[in-house]
Amino acid sequence: MNGILIIDKPSGITSHDVVYKVRRILKTKRVGHTGTLDPFATGVMVVLVGQATRLAQFLDKDEKEYKATVRFGFETDTGDLTGSPTTQVSGHTRISIDDVAATLDSFRGRIEQVPPMYSAKKVDGKKLYELARKGETIERQPVSVNISKLEIGEKPTQNDLEPGTWELGLTVACSAGTYIRTLAEGIGRKIGVGAHLTELRRTAAGKFSITEAVTLEHLAAKDDPVQTLIPMETAVLHLPKIVLNEERAAKTRNGLSTRVFETGFTDGEPIRMLDEGEKLIAIGYFNAAENVVQPKVVLV
Repeated sequence: MNGILIIDKPSGITSHDVVYKVRRILKTKRVGHTGTLDPFATGVMVVLVGQATRLAQFLDKDEKEYKATVRFGFETDTGDLTGSPTTQVSGHTRISIDDVAATLDSFRGRIEQVPPMYSAKKVDGKKLYELARKGETIERQPVSVNISKLEIGEKPTQNDLEPGTWELGLTVACSAGTYIRTLAEGIGRKIGVGAHLTELRRTAAGKFSITEAVTLEHLAAKDDPVQTLIPMETAVLHLPKIVLNEERAAKTRNGLSTRVFETGFTDGEPIRMLDEGEKLIAIGYFNAAENVVQPKVVLV
């Protein structure tokens, strides 16, 4: 049982809960994922099953895409609607969509972000959210992230909003490790008003889209949920490949390197190692000094 599931995570549960439920549905323990979503967030979770879990390192840096709803007016301690307000409603009711649009260019491209206290990021071995729940705040070093797309999105329905607040949709494509909550706060501060997220939906992670996703309910209802698995080879199709004859494939399975010529590979680059039927048998790394591909992740 090896493969990939694209799960449409519901709001109100953790990413760990999703993994637990998939384990129960598929009746297997070896399940992981490639990117945490906050409990209130929904959308694409790439779940790896069986030997596919060994390919996570080639997926966890994939670009992510989101649709977010930002409420302008005040900030919260979590940066989203689950938290408590930390600022008063500013009452900047005359701020317009054009005001927001004018600030977005300063957040596109390579920017620095300070990870929020309510996040799973570890500092000195401790998850920040565990410290935050104890009322502790510690210094965090900024990290560099890339925002490749940041645009005004669909206009949300303005229902029962607190006076002096309003909401706006954003569409974001960004590097792994970007905090959309922090981005929303930054945009608000840039125009002089508090802001936090009220909705966040991941619509894509790398090559995987929400159009491919299944809900946990639909997965559980299938007669044979294993048939929903996408071949794990799909996870690494972006990597260059070499096709091995039967002898070299056998040696690769035993961890032996293969000499290659005229490859165009870059030193240290990960390479798909395929058998003659083009079935994935290993991921290796190219050693330019010796002109060999050394298998590192061997799939039985």
